[in-house]
Order: sequence, then structure tokens, then C-alpha cells
Amino acid sequence: MTVISEIIPSSTTAQVSISELKTSGAMSIGHAHLNMVASLNALTLDAVRVLTAAVSHWSAREDIAGVLITGEGEKAFCAGGDIQALYRAAVANRQAGELVDLYPFEFFAEEYRLDYVLHTFNKPVITLGHGIVMGGGYGLFAASGYRVLTQRSKLAFPEITIGLFPDAGGSWVLKNLPQPIALFLGLTGSQVNATDALALNIGTHMIDHEQRQMFVDGLATMAWSEDDAGNRALLDEYLVSCSYQGQRPEPELSAFDGALVEVGSLSDCVTSIVAMQGKSAWIDRGIGNLQKGCPVTAGIIFEQMRRVKTMTLAESFRMELAVATRCLQWPDFAEGVRALLIDKDGAPKWTVNSVDDLSKEYIDAHFDENFVGLWPNNPLHDLG
Repeated sequence: MTVISEIIPSSTTAQVSISELKTSGAMSIGHAHLNMVASLNALTLDAVRVLTAAVSHWSAREDIAGVLITGEGEKAFCAGGDIQALYRAAVANRQAGELVDLYPFEFFAEEYRLDYVLHTFNKPVITLGHGIVMGGGYGLFAASGYRVLTQRSKLAFPEITIGLFPDAGGSWVLKNLPQPIALFLGLTGSQVNATDALALNIGTHMIDHEQRQMFVDGLATMAWSEDDAGNRALLDEYLVSCSYQGQRPEPELSAFDGALVEVGSLSDCVTSIVAMQGKSAWIDRGIGNLQKGCPVTAGIIFEQMRRVKTMTLAESFRMELAVATRCLQWPDFAEGVRALLIDKDGAPKWTVNSVDDLSKEYIDAHFDENFVGLWPNNPLHDLG
């Protein structure tokens, strides 16, 4: 049997610990553990490559019954991609007036491919999304068949605040939610707690935050076999037995009354969301994010949701790669990160002042798959 260290040398796994949980029988569980606590386990290109190699290796192994993905620390499973690394590359490219640093484009292409592989994986994928789950972390979580929360989980696509958009499979998550809720969550970057995430089927199960290690240890005691259907039935029973029995967070989506927001146009949608002011502190925080957030991101999200309705999973990832490429080449992303994380002045100078100033042509250009200077065609062309 091939040893995992032969596939992924130990020198490359500082950011992601790769191991195998030996079970009572001949089977094992592949375990990838994000280990970047200082950055809330934010994904780097190296981390994506380690995960991809491990997942590919485990897919081909008959003695691997499933895959478990977890994160180190108390605060977060994964807060997203390494935004500061993406920012540095974006600034370098803009200052040079040409593409001198391809890191962001390699990162997005490889991250989205990994997410697609997990969505379509041939064995159970269990992700324990404790604490903060955002951006690329949300992508890993959403790609898993078993999406396990704790009572402290907080999930969000907060890209409106930095001039990006819900990516890494965010299109697919939003597609599978009621459209008004999806629009509100995307346009406001609002955090969803574990109770609401279960109600929306964003998560599938909830365990006690303090019993995460016990949950992982319990997976090793199960009678796994080479029968995939049997393994899934066994896992279903185990997750029910581990279900959190304490007080659950109060649902926040209950502040919506009925139809939520109008969705006829982006301007109407924004107006309807703002008109919900005062319904709850949670809604008001989201409105604040929207009002201070990037109008171009709002335009992208609205168009993203319109297009994804008729797309396959593979097509949605190809669309996201086109949009991410434009966002990293054009001004708003670098400006949003500067204002929020670099200078921290909270005063981004967006390219337009409001959604009413958006040009349809400019928004549509974000979806153009003409990757001049990068690739002859979409590097995700072979998905699906």
C-alpha cells in the first residue's frame, strides 16, 4: 500500500496535516486538518495543492472509506482564502500594468477544481464546520456530503465588503436556496447561525462544539467496509447519535416576514432590503454591510444568480473563474481589501457610488471567458 507521505512530503504539509484514521477493521478514513490558526485557517495555494493531492490519492484507495476535513483552533474552520496574498498580487499587477504575478489566477483555478472534485467525490466527505466558515472555507464545507456544524458555527459570504463575490461554489449554494434569501445573504454578507443553516440545508447535522475530538475519535470505532452504501448508512446513524442536545441558537431568519424582498431588478431588491430596517439587529447589520459595500459586487451577485439558474455544477465553476479573474484585474477588489484589512480606514473608494450607477456592459464583462494573457481557454473546461 502506498504511504501518504510518499504522495505528499511532510515538508509541504505545515499548513494542512494529512493523516489516516485507522479503524477497527481494514479500512481507514482520510483526514485533512487545516492548521493555520493565526489566519483563521485561510487557504493558500499550497494548502489547496496539498488537499488536492490527498483527495486524489484517497479516491483511488479501496481501503479508504471516506474523507474527513477539519480545522485547528477554537474560532474557525476556515475564514476563506488568503486575502492578503491575493491583494499583494493584485496590487503588483496593477502597478506593473501587466500580469507579473499569476498567483491569484492559479489559486482560483486550482481551488475551484478541488471544490468540484469534493462535490462529486466517490466516497463520503465529512466536513466539520465549527466557528467561522466563510469564502473558500464555505466552499469546502458546501462541497461535502456531510456538512457538520456546531452551536458556534457562523457561515457567510462576506465578499460585498471587499469587492469580490460569493465564489468557490458560492453560486451553487445560493442557487439551492430560496431566491429572496439567497439574494439577501449574498448582497449583505450576513452570517447564518447553525440553526438557520440546518433549516436551509446548508448544514446537515449539528454536534457539540466541545465534543469535536470525541466526534472524530468515534469515526475510527465504526465498522467501515468497502460497501459505500453501507458506509453511508452507518455514517447517517452515527451522526444522528452525535446530534447536539443543548440549547440551539435562536433563528435569525425568522425576522423575515413571508416574501422577504422583491427580486425584479437589483435596484428594487436593494430598496426592499433597506426597507426592512428595524426588523432585527441581524437584518440591520446586513443592511449596513450592503450600504457600505461594493456596488459592482452587488451587480455581479445579481447577475451570477440569474445565470446559475440554468447551469450545471461544472458550468457554475467555469463562470466563477471568469468573474474572479476580472475582479483580481480590476480596481474594486484591491481597494476593498486596502480599506478593510490594510489601511483599515473603512473608507473604500469604489469605482461607482451606488447600484443605480452600474453599467450593464461592465457587469457583463466580468463574465467574459476571454482570458487574455492567462489561458487559451477556461482551465476548468474539462469539468463535468
